[in-house]
Amino acid sequence: MSLVVLLLSAVILAATAIQSSALSIGRLTQQKGSGFVLHQSFNNHDCQRISQDDYNILVHRRRVVSSLLSNALFGTVLPIWTITETSIPLSSSYANAAIREAKTGILLPSVGEIESAIPTAWDEDDDNILSSSDKSSFSRLDSSPDTLFYSEPRFVEHVDEQAVETMTSYISDRLLQPGDAVLDLCSSWTSHIRQQSKEGKSSLSLKRVAGLGMNAKELESNPVLTDWTLLDLNADANVKLPYEDERFDVVLLQLSIDYLIHPLEVLKEASRVLRKNGRIAILFSNRLFLTKAVGLWTGSDDIEHAYTVGNYLHYCGGDFTNIKAEDLSTRKQKGKERVIVGDPLYVVTATKG
Repeated sequence: MSLVVLLLSAVILAATAIQSSALSIGRLTQQKGSGFVLHQSFNNHDCQRISQDDYNILVHRRRVVSSLLSNALFGTVLPIWTITETSIPLSSSYANAAIREAKTGILLPSVGEIESAIPTAWDEDDDNILSSSDKSSFSRLDSSPDTLFYSEPRFVEHVDEQAVETMTSYISDRLLQPGDAVLDLCSSWTSHIRQQSKEGKSSLSLKRVAGLGMNAKELESNPVLTDWTLLDLNADANVKLPYEDERFDVVLLQLSIDYLIHPLEVLKEASRVLRKNGRIAILFSNRLFLTKAVGLWTGSDDIEHAYTVGNYLHYCGGDFTNIKAEDLSTRKQKGKERVIVGDPLYVVTATKG
């Protein structure tokens, strides 16, 4: 029976590709020391907009294929590359604006779409995607303790060089202010903080950069950290950050929001340790360790990711205000669509009220 289901799944996938409305789930690339990373590749190929009907067909096929494969392989429905009933629905304006990369079929956000993903006013009944989410939304393919997964250090970047430079420039030149006390959640061997501007004219002179992460060797190798702590944020739903109230001006969360199984609790704690008017910046891409990302994330695209992070911040009870999203991705300078080049990069920010 399982073989029949798998064959049927393969037929559906093939038909989807032939009709040019398939979802490319990216490619698994292996980096030295980093294991497999899901990489949705953005190459310089012609792109085109997709219609609402094509988008609806794509969504339906993602659900069908995911369900069939999950039942065949695991005996249960798991959140693999699927849009679940609790995922964020795209409005027609978003779907019609989406661009499908011609060669891979990957949906790319158009200019301004990421920014438009965050509502200007939140509808407490309709906008809360978390109210109907069940435990499967935050389940993962690999449910083993994260301490095992992160036991070996990974001295690699998880986005390409261009995205790394963009992230570093955003954090160092736009987000941080001289004298800030910074908490780098899910930290590693780099915080992407440049202590001095490119021109060498000024120094941030940060008061403190505290790192909280999972691997001691990575953290002790981070040159900007003034102190660091080991803590698994997924180990306990009642997570407590090891810092006193209102100790930081900025909280950073880089390329890790997709792995948190208790995101509301973590962000509420982030608010607790932030001073009044403190800022939080959550940066993400479409690169991830697939087996460790939660189902709510793997079943969504980049526009939905921005909306999801905005939901986390609004509904976590942390009194976050001025929630905004920004597309930091490098784009072609020419062409009607100005498509993304290289790994995309986005940020959602908020201020503690």
